[in-house]
Amino acid sequence: MKTSDVLFLAFRTVRSNKLRTGITVAIIAFGIMALVGIITAIKAMNQKLTESFSTMGANGFSIRYRERRIQFGNNDSEVKVAKKGAKKAKVSSLGKPITNDEAVAFVRNYKFPSTVGLSVSATGSAIVNSGTKKTNPNVRVFGADENYLTLNGIELDGGRNFTHQEVFSGGNFCLVGAEIVRKLFKENSGKAVNSIIRINSMPYRVIGVLASRGSSFGFNRDNIIISSYNNIKRNFTGNNSSYSIGVMTTEIKEVEEAMGEAEGIFRSIRKLNTTEESNFVLDRSNSVAEKAMNSLGFLTISATVIGLITLIGAAIGLMNIMLVSVTERTKEVGLVKAIGGKSKLIRLQFLTEAVIISVMGAFFGIILGILVGNGFSMVLNTGFVVPWAWILYGILICTIVGLLAGLYPAVKAGKLNPIEALRYE
Repeated sequence: MKTSDVLFLAFRTVRSNKLRTGITVAIIAFGIMALVGIITAIKAMNQKLTESFSTMGANGFSIRYRERRIQFGNNDSEVKVAKKGAKKAKVSSLGKPITNDEAVAFVRNYKFPSTVGLSVSATGSAIVNSGTKKTNPNVRVFGADENYLTLNGIELDGGRNFTHQEVFSGGNFCLVGAEIVRKLFKENSGKAVNSIIRINSMPYRVIGVLASRGSSFGFNRDNIIISSYNNIKRNFTGNNSSYSIGVMTTEIKEVEEAMGEAEGIFRSIRKLNTTEESNFVLDRSNSVAEKAMNSLGFLTISATVIGLITLIGAAIGLMNIMLVSVTERTKEVGLVKAIGGKSKLIRLQFLTEAVIISVMGAFFGIILGILVGNGFSMVLNTGFVVPWAWILYGILICTIVGLLAGLYPAVKAGKLNPIEALRYE
């Protein structure tokens, strides 16, 4: 008997036991689907995180407030503990946001060749109306300068950006997001430009319409309005939000030097002495996405565990099926041996059957996993994702599962005595 004959017999046997094969393939496919599906969804989330947080590219960073609190009773102050042998550290006035004066002072004193921009959040529950039409009370209003769009990779769909003079004067001018235009002007950006809208009853002239950016993790990035930060300071007097400072250098290799100079200048602005840690943080624009993506690692581990547990159950089921198959085909094995078939060919046939069933499960599981994972990517509005590495891992794992599950039944079949096998009923 040739090897090709053994393979033919294995395929014929698998095809003839449709119900048994189908159930086993379904169990294996479910495990692979869970594994590949979650990995695909994670890759889609990584794409969205990179898109959402890395708008300035690798050559940008931001300065933002970071609250550090060590509470003693009801006291929210923070104390810097001095090292042993050093002078006692002074109690710092940590816990305050980055103010308008501090942000403006940084822009004035920072001389490194780069693009610098300021921004501040005014409110997340503004109501915007134009005539009789109005939005829900969930519009986010930001204050910024003329560099904000460049630093955050935002394009205009119509109109123009702020001028430096408009930012300085703090007039009632604004840029509106695509969602506002859709609700108030029926997606007519041309009609929106130069129109007068009211933000919490205050009149503003629309000078530009932002291009649509979609949603990101529950935050509609089109449901926003941007005015100048001086306007926010004047009209939203109760706003205590911290300012954020964005910096973008001309080349990636300059970022580290730019960050070092920025930290030194801002420490002096915040009046921190040498014994105090910085009460602000410098983040490279792509580091936020990297941190967020690293936090998704537990999902990969969970997917792997779920997939492996399912595959272990599938392997046990496959082994039982192959053992039953050995018992049912005892007479067939005896006939093959009687006409000259060797034990190793019998073992090869049963191993091949087990591997075929496992690989079929991997094939269907991979297809279902990619479809399920990319269904999630459609929700996030990311591109089609194919986790090629995990596809190869899935095929390899299922091949190993098939070999291990079929090994004992194959050995048992190979050891059958041909005379006793032929007499088996």
